[in-house]
Amino acid sequence: MATSAPIDDVPTHGGIRLGQFLQLAGLVDSGGEAKEAIREGEVLVNGEVDLRRGRQLQVGDIVSLGGRRARVAG
Repeated sequence: MATSAPIDDVPTHGGIRLGQFLQLAGLVDSGGEAKEAIREGEVLVNGEVDLRRGRQLQVGDIVSLGGRRARVAG
C-alpha cells in the first residue's frame, strides 16, 4: 500500500486565498504558476479540485499539488 505524502503545516495570519497560499507553502514559485495550476485543475483543496484562485481558505484546509500537501495552520 502506498503511503500518502507528508503534510506540511504552513502558518498563516488570518484568512488567505488559495493562490497566495500556494506560493506561501512553496508549492509554486509565482502567482502566474499558481493561476495556471488552478486553471488546469491540478490543485486539490480537501481532496477536491478547486478552480477558484480567490477561494478563501480556513485553518485545517489541506491543499495538494503535484504530490505535495500543505495544511493551513493558524
